[in-house]
Amino acid sequence: MKIVVTAFDAFGEDKINSSLKVLEKIERDIIKITIPTSFKKSSQILEDIVKNHRPDVVLSLGQAAGRNRISIERVAINIDDARIKDNDSYKPKDKLIRKDGETAYFSNLNIRKIEENLKKENIPCYISNTAGTFVCNHLLYEALFLAKKYNFKAGFIHLPYLKEQVLDKDMPFMELTTMIKAVQNIIDTIKSR
Repeated sequence: MKIVVTAFDAFGEDKINSSLKVLEKIERDIIKITIPTSFKKSSQILEDIVKNHRPDVVLSLGQAAGRNRISIERVAINIDDARIKDNDSYKPKDKLIRKDGETAYFSNLNIRKIEENLKKENIPCYISNTAGTFVCNHLLYEALFLAKKYNFKAGFIHLPYLKEQVLDKDMPFMELTTMIKAVQNIIDTIKSR
């Protein structure tokens, strides 16, 4: 099974992105890709990945400030609406991601099995019904749009901040080792389908 796992580079005021730190440490037979936190570039890179690698699964990782658990995203909506600029200084408001796409797409991964297997390992997690309206949602929407066209599975996992990211903030975090264990568990669950 060919699995592509993506993570974003740092964006906004953050110097690092927890999703990229986790991806760098994953010890599984996967294709690792860093995605720029850019609406336009992320779409182009994802489409190139799909055409060049023909994956069975695209699993994307992102960082979600303020969340204290692993978030297994259920749905992506057809809207870009940013409260901050992306890394190309683009800040869309109420923009459709694709005029030829559906209003929303649901992850075609077995998100209940992913949740169940994480909980068996005592990893705090939940199924989330919003991937937001920033580049994370954008990438999941594009992945699910392409999944219908090229027949593969796609999903998105939001990760909390790392401890080092909240030293001067009053925000939740999760240990790097726990997030690595979680993502490796998710990959193993996908492979076991």
